[in-house]
Amino acid sequence: MSAEAVAATTAIQTKKKKDRTFVTTMKRLLKNKLAIIGLIIILLQVIMAIAAPVITIHSPFKQNLAQSELPLFSEGHFLGTDNFGRDLWSRIVYGARISLLVGITAVGLGLAGGVTLGLLAGYYKRLDGIIMRIVDLLFAFPGILLAMLIIAVLGTSLVNVAIAISIWSIPTCARIVRGSVLTVKKQEYVQAMKSLGASDFRILVKHILPNCSAPIIVFATMRMATAILSTASLSYLGLGAQPPTPEWGAMISQGQDFMWTSPHMTIVPGIAIMLIVFAFNVVGDGLRDALDPNMNLNQ
Repeated sequence: MSAEAVAATTAIQTKKKKDRTFVTTMKRLLKNKLAIIGLIIILLQVIMAIAAPVITIHSPFKQNLAQSELPLFSEGHFLGTDNFGRDLWSRIVYGARISLLVGITAVGLGLAGGVTLGLLAGYYKRLDGIIMRIVDLLFAFPGILLAMLIIAVLGTSLVNVAIAISIWSIPTCARIVRGSVLTVKKQEYVQAMKSLGASDFRILVKHILPNCSAPIIVFATMRMATAILSTASLSYLGLGAQPPTPEWGAMISQGQDFMWTSPHMTIVPGIAIMLIVFAFNVVGDGLRDALDPNMNLNQ
């Protein structure tokens, strides 16, 4: 069979396989009860972030010292208020915007860098050693310390937090993509495309990258949980969001001085962080199981 015929046949078979895999993946994911709960929590956060001005009455920044430290279920403030009299519900809702925005930005930048390096390292043998040594160098630093070092250089702001977390995400993503590329590039259809004279860019983007999408999707989902938690941690340490920004980690830092008199100032944002991190982790686990080719073969 000629190279053209091999390439055409393989393209058709690959498309049919992708369609079957998508349907099977969705069926498997929808059978995972924890993943469904996680998806609902994530959907609620997205709705909160988009509809924040609609579902809140009070400004997250407006202070009212006459109503400071109101407890839960107070009239007009069902989640209470902080020590400046700011409505906690409003600050939690607007904090969802910040967590989602920083998480998406950090993961997006991390994927852009990690996927690019992983593709180049896996496809070009001469670049593999150089890129992987750079990745090993980044792995030498604990993630949160690397982020703190980057912020110390760039300055304290949410933009720099997103940049720091994205740089921290690059080495792990690069390793995952490189491993997938090393497997995929040996496939018959890739060799057929090479023999037809297809450019390396076309092969990487149109044929190799789509077949490496499963581990990338799982990584991105679970990295969202890490990004949100890291943003809260850095803000808690004073390296991220600065007052009066309604960021969940900064709210916990502010509320820790009032743990005995107004514990809801710390507990409420803590629960918000716990729920969203839990949600992305269980969805990531569900996607990993649903996309596992060994499990799909048993269907």
